[in-house]
Amino acid sequence: MSVDTATVKKVASLARIAISDADAERLAPELNNILGWIEQLGEVDTANVEPTTAVIPNSLRLREDVVTESDQRAAVLANAPQGEHGFFTVPKVVE
Repeated sequence: MSVDTATVKKVASLARIAISDADAERLAPELNNILGWIEQLGEVDTANVEPTTAVIPNSLRLREDVVTESDQRAAVLANAPQGEHGFFTVPKVVE
């Protein structure tokens, strides 16, 4: 795919960006270079590469999943400005 100045102007118009003719002429080769790099990335064989989320291996530090203190409802609701039936009460925001 090749980008010309008309395409650059069309994309700028869709993005609501004001662009001059000189800028469009300057940006067309740059966008063509970017698209060329994307095509090169598409040619790389990644069939045997496992997907990763980071470059270095990470493992999550997990804590034991144990119940420490239970039935703290009264202590938590003591900090609430308003509570009702064991729940926080918030003002109505939708009419």
